[in-house]
Amino acid sequence: MIITYYGKQFFKVQQGDLTIALNPIAKESDYKGTAARFGADIVLSTLHHPDYNGLETVTYGEREPFIVDGPGDFEVKNVFIKGAMTKTLLDKKEYINTVYSFIVDGITVVFLGGIQDLSPEAKELITDADILFVPVGEPFVAPGAAYKLAVSLESSIVIPMDFGSMQSGELKQFLKEGGAEKVTEIDKLTIKKKDLEGKVGEIVLLSYGA
Repeated sequence: MIITYYGKQFFKVQQGDLTIALNPIAKESDYKGTAARFGADIVLSTLHHPDYNGLETVTYGEREPFIVDGPGDFEVKNVFIKGAMTKTLLDKKEYINTVYSFIVDGITVVFLGGIQDLSPEAKELITDADILFVPVGEPFVAPGAAYKLAVSLESSIVIPMDFGSMQSGELKQFLKEGGAEKVTEIDKLTIKKKDLEGKVGEIVLLSYGA
């Protein structure tokens, strides 16, 4: 599995010929970060907001992705996806945020999206995560709470997202909470199931060039 970060909560997850896009950024978003355009087989969008549902970004050429943008159970190209509803407040407006869990090549990935609180349904969904994506800082989860949440879920690898810049105080606080102040950012994460053995709460910081 190869994971690449493009800012906010936008990630590309690749396994062989399969490409999954997580929360692609729409053209009308105010966020101006790393430009990214690629074809995806599956798109997971947690929030109906321009920062997190840019479907046109990952629809390229004749490749039409399967779009998941709400709660439910799905199976696409041998990928099992589960989504559970939570509620979140963004720009003074209440949104439905969908927390996703999916399995690729034996690796369980949990993508929290724009959470502020976890619903009972989401808590049941996100146990036993191998890789956890967690938002850090406003308007979602404060850095200390984000790390405590990550620890409580006992995931092998934790990937922070939506923290602003690499120099942001919120990111630095999150890393400090995790004892990872000296962690080195990497361009992409390449990992197999066997690489997860013995890892508990290891923070992986992905750069995105913004």
